[in-house]
Amino acid sequence: MAIRKNKKDKLAINDKENRSTDIAPRRPYDLWADMDRLFDSFRSSFDDLFWNPTTSMQERTPPMDIADLGDRYEMHVEMPGIPKDDINIELTPNNIEISAEHKEQSENKGKNWLRRERSSTSFYRSLEVPEEIKTDNADAELKDGVLSLTLPKLEPKKKQKSRKIKVK
Repeated sequence: MAIRKNKKDKLAINDKENRSTDIAPRRPYDLWADMDRLFDSFRSSFDDLFWNPTTSMQERTPPMDIADLGDRYEMHVEMPGIPKDDINIELTPNNIEISAEHKEQSENKGKNWLRRERSSTSFYRSLEVPEEIKTDNADAELKDGVLSLTLPKLEPKKKQKSRKIKVK
C-alpha cells in the first residue's frame, strides 16, 4: 500500500489492486497543527508522570512472587522504603491481604527560606490461596525492602512423582 498526492492536492492510498481512495484535502499548515497536538499531548503526559498536584498519595500494587513448596507457600513482596510498623497483614484460611501506608515529611529552614517536603505511599495486595492455611503458624519478615511470608498449609498435599506416558 502506498500513499501519494494526486492532482487535486488530496492524499490518496493505492492498495494492491491499484485502486485510488481519496482521504481528505490537506493544507500545508495541517502538519503543523498535528505536530502541536502531538507535543501538547506529550507535555501533559510527561507532567502527569512526574508531578500531578491533584494526587497527594502515590498508590501502586507491589510486585509479588509466590511459590508452592508442598507443605507451605512462600511469598516475597517488594515494599521498598516501607518500615515494618506500617505494614498490615490480614490472613484467613483462604485469603491474604497485605497493605501498607507510609507518610514522610521533612523540613529545612534557613535564614530567609523554608522548604517542606511531604510524600505518601500506600500498597495493597489481596489474593485467594487454593488450599487452606494454618493461620497460627504463618511467619513474616521484612529485610532489605522485601517482605517474606511463610504460610504453612493445613493439610499438605504430597507431591506426585512424574512419569512418562507412552502414546498408543
